Amino acid sequence: MDAPATYLSWNFILISVPNLLMIIGMIVVFVVALMAPFPGHAETVEPEDSHDA
Repeated sequence: MDAPATYLSWNFILISVPNLLMIIGMIVVFVVALMAPFPGHAETVEPEDSHDA
């Protein structure tokens, strides 16, 4: 905690490693939230019509 953070540099982008890890973590949580199914919204199967007409 007393040492300064390590920085990564790509041309005009300068970012610290802890900030980069936080951004990656937030992106992962966002993707998981998009892919996770909502509770209680299971697919409903409609009953087949058994009338012989």
